[in-house]
Amino acid sequence: MTDEPIKAINILYDGSVANMNLAALNQAVIAGVLKAHNPDVNLVSAPVVAKDKGIQISTTRQEKTGVFDAYIKVTMVTDKRERSVAGTCFSDGKPRFIQIKGINIDAEIGQHMLYTTNEDVPGIIGLLGMTMGKNNVNIANFTLGRSGVGQDAIAILYLDQPIDPKVIETLEGTGMFQQVKALQFDVA
Repeated sequence: MTDEPIKAINILYDGSVANMNLAALNQAVIAGVLKAHNPDVNLVSAPVVAKDKGIQISTTRQEKTGVFDAYIKVTMVTDKRERSVAGTCFSDGKPRFIQIKGINIDAEIGQHMLYTTNEDVPGIIGLLGMTMGKNNVNIANFTLGRSGVGQDAIAILYLDQPIDPKVIETLEGTGMFQQVKALQFDVA
């Protein structure tokens, strides 16, 4: 979510998830966030590591507020900005991103993914597809979202295999993206 030092993690539980065991969920969220920079963090050590780093943890429970029966939204606070990601599980049990940086989306989560941010301009879809094709990377799913016409946009590609860092460099070299990042998830 961010490469900057985290000052706070705010976790919002909306709908039926707010009635679950939040202590366990909090530990899972904190561990998931901290593992990006410290792979040795686990469910037990996560709250201690967060406290030692001075990271403030807050949680909010609320009744169902939207179309989803339940979702979790995690917001990271740094000295420079706030970044948030919201997700849910559909009835098929598959996790989904439903919002990133305030942009509504519906992105299935897979093991190998590519996340990009850019200004909403023509040609981004073609550039991403052509670059993946030229590098023999198969796209399983492709999701787009934007804050408005000509404003901030994101693309999330669910890939069949890990992406070579050279492909990331190629995309960054186009000057069309503000961020290009490979993502890895442990999904069943």
